[in-house]
Amino acid sequence: MGPNSFKSCSKFFFTSESVTEGHPDKICDRVADGILDAILEQDPKGHVAGECLVTADLLHLAGEISAKASIDPVGIARHIIKDLGYIESEYGFTHNCKIINSIKEQSADIALGIEKSGHELGAGDQGMVIGFAVSETPEYMPLPIKLAHSLTRRLTEVRKSKELPFLRPDGKSQVTLEYHKGKPVRVNTIIVSAQHNPDIEIDKLRHEIKDRVICHSIPKNLLDDKTIIHINPTDRFVIGGPLGDTGVTGRKIIVDTYGGMARHGGGCFSGKDATKVDRSGAYMARYAAKNLVASGFADKLEIQVAYCIGKGQSVAMMVETFGTGKVSDREITRILKSKFDFRPAAIIEKLELNRPIFGRTTNYGHFGREDEGLAWEKVDLSL
Repeated sequence: MGPNSFKSCSKFFFTSESVTEGHPDKICDRVADGILDAILEQDPKGHVAGECLVTADLLHLAGEISAKASIDPVGIARHIIKDLGYIESEYGFTHNCKIINSIKEQSADIALGIEKSGHELGAGDQGMVIGFAVSETPEYMPLPIKLAHSLTRRLTEVRKSKELPFLRPDGKSQVTLEYHKGKPVRVNTIIVSAQHNPDIEIDKLRHEIKDRVICHSIPKNLLDDKTIIHINPTDRFVIGGPLGDTGVTGRKIIVDTYGGMARHGGGCFSGKDATKVDRSGAYMARYAAKNLVASGFADKLEIQVAYCIGKGQSVAMMVETFGTGKVSDREITRILKSKFDFRPAAIIEKLELNRPIFGRTTNYGHFGREDEGLAWEKVDLSL
């Protein structure tokens, strides 16, 4: 189903997924953002493009750094892996894993593209970014991804608190909502897959997860006797994490954004400093979309902004309101261009993106996180 079809379907089902912080891809994202934060603590103008790959008992660090900072990437990675819960040898992956460090200095050609605009600061690459907001939740996020994140966040909470001591770090959730005339009305299907130790009986695991995770996370008014619930549908999920699946930075870009309800520019966020518009431009587009929806210009709004490497000004802009606009798309575009500054330097200043704040964004989505004090989630403009 394409984005434009949402305004024409009287009834449809929409699905989003989330993963826990112990998922292999998220291990990589968290390590990449941890290295970025360590650089920004010492050099707020540092340039970082970090990548990771994890498999079995091996973590490979790669990417480029240009900064006035001295850090220990391997030590940072070990600390993060331990914090994520990978401390038992029986998991097949721990903080004592082999780590290969292939991080190198940033290309002088890329640095030239960023800096050559002087005070304007050029975009770190070409590309397009997407911002989105919808009025169906208080956070202006799609409800399916919000609920999916609630489930995986709760899985981590009950694991770390030892409320459910049989859980291990890896896990996933999936939520399908039924929509009528563009509004979510009920949860049709819930899937939770949680890594566990081999001793727990599957019936007990399912009972505990339903009681302490699903019933705790999903509003009762969205559940009914027709809601389908699958908990560990294969019956066994003991082998997980990097032992069971290779992880790579930036492979959960839909989990990180809007759960598939909006388009995506294609670039990931984690490991990238704010001169990379894949990250900063997407944050600014979210900020703009959220403030415009909160101000009543539309009930659902998607913004696309395009950039050229080395240029401060964006090269194109588009809005889509899916038939929910209270004014014309042309008027919203005019407001967008007059009220929001999409130059990288202006974004960094407005959203305070030179701070070491990115580790907290890695898990459970970069958007809708109003409790984290992230500037792009503020509704603070008078439009």
